[in-house]
Amino acid sequence: MTRAMRADSERTVQVILEAAERVLRADPAASMAQIAEAAGVARTTVHRRFASREALVEAMAVWAAEQFRDAVAAARPDSAPPLVALHQVTVNVLRVKADWGFAMSRTAVGEGECIHEEVRQACVRLFQRAKDSGALRSDVDGEWARRVYYALIHEAVEVGQGGDDVDELAARVVDTLLTGVGA
Repeated sequence: MTRAMRADSERTVQVILEAAERVLRADPAASMAQIAEAAGVARTTVHRRFASREALVEAMAVWAAEQFRDAVAAARPDSAPPLVALHQVTVNVLRVKADWGFAMSRTAVGEGECIHEEVRQACVRLFQRAKDSGALRSDVDGEWARRVYYALIHEAVEVGQGGDDVDELAARVVDTLLTGVGA
């Protein structure tokens, strides 16, 4: 019985987080009551799970960071061929950023910072593998290339909200990156 309640509680938290993302993306000043209504739960349920609006937004940032980390890991950046991994990481990250735009725009602290550091390190390793394979020029500064890549992803999400296919957007990001720094 405890396990069923725990699973139900986790599902409720996820429903609240997903509703909060939708509501706050449309109206960053939305109230906890509006979030509760969108989640289909009582306002007291939201307050029981999250002591304050700030706690809810922080939980959203951590949840989004976890989704971000899982999206990168699913692309196998340490084992797939570098260009395949780069494309798949880009596809996966574009999906997360599109789905969790409000939460991803928040500065994560604590656990969220650690998760973002894990992602950054995976990207650093992937870019090094791409250099080692000859996909990136050997004279390219990896940190600069990573930051340019992040900027390209950010802009793709901003521009691509008009319904572009995520695979097409990812191909444009990777092509733009490699045309500028590719071998």
